[in-house]
Amino acid sequence: MTLSLGLDVGTQGTKGVLLDAESGAIVARASKGYGLIEGLEAGAAEQHPSTWRDAVRLVIRELLATPGIDAAQISAIGVSGQQHGCVVLDDKDAPVRPAKLWCDTATAVEAAELSVAFGRPVPTGFTASKLLWLARNEPANWARTRRVLLPHDYINLLLTGEAAMEAGDASGTGLLDILERSFDEAAIDAFDLLANKHEASPTDPGLASRLPRLMDPQTPWRPVGFVSDAAAVEFGLTAGTLVSAGGGDNMMSAIGSGATTPGVVTVSLGTSGTVFAHAEQPIVDPDGLIAPFCGSTGGWLPLLCVMNLTGVTEEVSTGFDMGHEALTASARQVPPGCEGLLWLPYLNGERVPDLPLATGSLVGMRPGHLRAGTLYRAALEGTSLNLAWGVERLARLGIHAKELRLVGGAARNPLWREILAACFNTPVIPLAEPESAALGAAMQAAWSWRHQQGAPVAMRELSTRCVHTAGRPTLPDPDQVALYLSIATRFRAEVSKQYDAPSAK
Repeated sequence: MTLSLGLDVGTQGTKGVLLDAESGAIVARASKGYGLIEGLEAGAAEQHPSTWRDAVRLVIRELLATPGIDAAQISAIGVSGQQHGCVVLDDKDAPVRPAKLWCDTATAVEAAELSVAFGRPVPTGFTASKLLWLARNEPANWARTRRVLLPHDYINLLLTGEAAMEAGDASGTGLLDILERSFDEAAIDAFDLLANKHEASPTDPGLASRLPRLMDPQTPWRPVGFVSDAAAVEFGLTAGTLVSAGGGDNMMSAIGSGATTPGVVTVSLGTSGTVFAHAEQPIVDPDGLIAPFCGSTGGWLPLLCVMNLTGVTEEVSTGFDMGHEALTASARQVPPGCEGLLWLPYLNGERVPDLPLATGSLVGMRPGHLRAGTLYRAALEGTSLNLAWGVERLARLGIHAKELRLVGGAARNPLWREILAACFNTPVIPLAEPESAALGAAMQAAWSWRHQQGAPVAMRELSTRCVHTAGRPTLPDPDQVALYLSIATRFRAEVSKQYDAPSAK
């Protein structure tokens, strides 16, 4: 059996799958959880790259411990990683400091400055704002930095010794010319002017010297490299095994959910919530709320990202020390609309609408509302209403959905599916493999390997084999559609009233 290995290096943990791409079956899976560094300033969210390295090693070794599996069966490896993370390495490729993550909102001031300097929106979560923050707040660490990578690029470097970015994940740095799918030289020059304004040394070598090569977006099947001898020893792999380009978790989730051709729209329910679809041409939101990302199989991947999703329901779970199954059962006893309780779920600030410094609010509280089931349903409704708000914006830009495919662990929750279907007024379909990013990474690896062997296979064919739905669609209930449409009007009015933000109106 020839297998491909898919790794997804995420915020809450690293997951791995072994895929038999000929049959479309996942033959083994493993995971290793971890958390954020604690005790940081408000808005900061960081992890150390060594955390990911250790997790990848443990996950691979667990996969290879599966009876009947050995490293020689793995023909190719693909890596998915959380987007926007800022990995800075010294001249020996050792991390200079922990990585600031996609959900770090401590760089809001820098993002605003870069938006003016670049002449286009740079969301707070994007990597460029983190780099400017580093130059401004930790000049000694910036001076030591010789290489800037994204999380999945860092794992690729460990596996192959090759430093590179591909256009999909690089789209989330704020440093890519999306139309040309190349680094934006004018933006990089503007960054250097801002960085040197706050940098002690005017002889700084500049950002361009710290960026790796950009892989050719016209040939996305080309591998980034092959497993090195050192990586073979560390991770228990076979030296010379192909490593595909990989990509950001959203790009790999697009592959793993079949959103690599027009018409398929995917909703990913994780720590953040994302909605994305394949496009043959770039789709640029003039306000910058919909990210005009490139895809990792060619084309583009317009994407909506909200920063608050399962983190909100986790707060209820932790606060009441109850599991999600029990909370869901309790929430079913609460009528839709939560008897007037409305949760503005911006616990970590928000990207869409653009409110990086926002906090969460419970509006319309009455006696009896501080119960587990009521708060859990309010969390499901608030996050769904906010996500649906962004989906409307996608539709105005030309991305329409006849059905929405759900991925991520929360896609298993039947009550959440019902609420989403009503808020979107669209059927929602859960996929059989909720870990679509790890699956997509494995599929990309198989796709790259087949091209390398001179026997290319179309991604559409791989999707037919490997991407499967789980049961029948959840259809929108007409009565709940009307109710949530009314609540959505109130939700948006409350956001505008509390934050007086043009993007919230």
